[in-house]
Amino acid sequence: MKLVLASNNPHKAAEFARVLAPLGYEVISQKDAGADLEVEETGTTFEENARLKAEAVYRLTELPTVADDSGLAVDALGGAPGVYSARYAGPDATDADRNQKLLRELENVPPEQRTAQFVCVLYYIDENGQGHTLRGECPGVIGYGPRGSNGFGYDPIFMVGNQSFSELSPAEKDAISHRGRALEQLERLLQNK
Repeated sequence: MKLVLASNNPHKAAEFARVLAPLGYEVISQKDAGADLEVEETGTTFEENARLKAEAVYRLTELPTVADDSGLAVDALGGAPGVYSARYAGPDATDADRNQKLLRELENVPPEQRTAQFVCVLYYIDENGQGHTLRGECPGVIGYGPRGSNGFGYDPIFMVGNQSFSELSPAEKDAISHRGRALEQLERLLQNK
């Protein structure tokens, strides 16, 4: 069965495919499904943004659709960058730019106050048009500099134990990550259908 991912991000597509392919789902990007659009993320929560993206793509494709909105919430920054994680250092910023901005803002923050969590909210619209919200979180701390070569986004500075997300293998990351935890819930939902 085809499942449309309301994204054209190849990193996300690979993560979704790793989890859902064994269940018999072919994960395709929104563009490959004929929904070549950019949904404006006007929500103030991860839940709102995920729903906006899923509904826009579902309306165009009429296929089961899943969207995610995810980001990093740093406790010392009052939950920032939060829903603005991708736009945190400006519209044309790179992952490295965003990481450097965050590290500068935490420069004088002591280790015990560098706690953070990655958050992922999935919004799944099934073949009947019914929506389901699923949320996964992964607690960690912000390191002092980028480490590792796997991953993307804030992965090089997000520490779980003694390793950054970028130092974990894809399987290790999937087992503990915010997206992995939300995908586990989606996997259970799909198995029960």
